[in-house]
Formats: sequence, C-alpha cells, structure tokens
Amino acid sequence: MMKKLLYVTANPKAKEGSSSLTVGEVFLETYRALNPSDEITVLDLYNTYIPAIDQDVLNAWGKLQSGQGFGELSAEEQAKIIRMGEVVDQFMAADHYIFVTPMWNFSFPSKMKDYIDNIAAAGKTFKYTVNGPVGLLQNKKVVHIQSSGGIYSQGPGADLDFSNRYLQRIATFLGITDYQSVFIEGAAMMPDQAEAILAKAKEDARMAARNISGDLIVI
Repeated sequence: MMKKLLYVTANPKAKEGSSSLTVGEVFLETYRALNPSDEITVLDLYNTYIPAIDQDVLNAWGKLQSGQGFGELSAEEQAKIIRMGEVVDQFMAADHYIFVTPMWNFSFPSKMKDYIDNIAAAGKTFKYTVNGPVGLLQNKKVVHIQSSGGIYSQGPGADLDFSNRYLQRIATFLGITDYQSVFIEGAAMMPDQAEAILAKAKEDARMAARNISGDLIVI
C-alpha cells in the first residue's frame, strides 16, 4: 500500500555545505529504493511560506472564538488562517515525517518552531478532553535528523538539547510514538573524526529508512 512521506528541512544552507542535509539525502535515497511507489513531498521551510503566530493570527483566532464569521476577518487575517489550514492539512495527510535540522544555540531554527505552531492545531492533530489533551495522529512515524558541533544526544550535553527532545515531545503530544533520531554530532569538538562521524550518521540514516519502511533485517 502506497504511503506518503513528508520530508521537512529547516536549513538555509545548500546541501553541499550541510551535514544534516547530506545525511537526509542518504535517508531519501535508501527510502526511495525500498519504497519506489511511495509519494514523497519535500518541504523546505526556508523557501516556503509558513505563517508565524503574530498579531494577525491572534486577532483572527480571537474573532472566530467570539463567534464572528470568517468573512469578518481582515484580508491579512484570512490569508494567514487559510495558509495555516493548508499546512496542517498537508501534515495530517502524510504517514511518515522526516525532519532535518541543525542545532543552533541548543535548539532548531525558528522556522521549525513556526512550523510546529502550524501543525499543533486543536481539533485537527489533537483535542482537549476532560482528562487533558489527546493526540489524534495514529499509526504514523517520525525520523529526526539533527546535526550539531557538540555532543547533545548523551552525556552532560543532553540537558542542553532543546530541539530533538522537544520535537519528540511534540510528536507524542500529537499521538505519534514511533520516533527515531539520527545524530551527526561532535565534529566541531573532534575535527579529526569528522569524516567518521559523517559516515556513521549516513549508516544510521540508512537504518532509519529501513526501520520506517518495516524492512529491518535482524541478524
């Protein structure tokens, strides 16, 4: 059965200058080989309009919640609300999600946060209940490919990781519990090991592609 994969990048660099995008391409190559009939959509957040939660959006939400009709919103408010709906609908339609980000100052680029603010939509990707919020996205999978100059997946730096841990928590909040991480980390600390670090990350990406495809071979 054909699946839909949404490949989301948040990096302004060209692939040739980015370890995360380079490893992401390795993931895609492996995934395509294993799933030739699947539909893959690439979403570059630096070349796609993703509304931020600003005054227009907050005003629009307030008007709609107070019972005003959509036609009573300003043109700017309408455009942003429509676009946010398109973003979350695209997200909901996918089966697998690949996020490719660098770590900047212990988190991911702000473009990624804007995207999360679009896809975390009450009534669509989660709902409120008397027992608290409940995620509505079931049987979906996430892979996060993250690059960083230091080591933050383990050890003393783990407490400073506000990107991968945050993204995993958001996925769980939306109902997605199948979550894998691929780290390209430590090259700035150990430049003499940069090639080995990248090679390991590429192999981890291939494994993640096999895992998400259900094609893991256990020896």
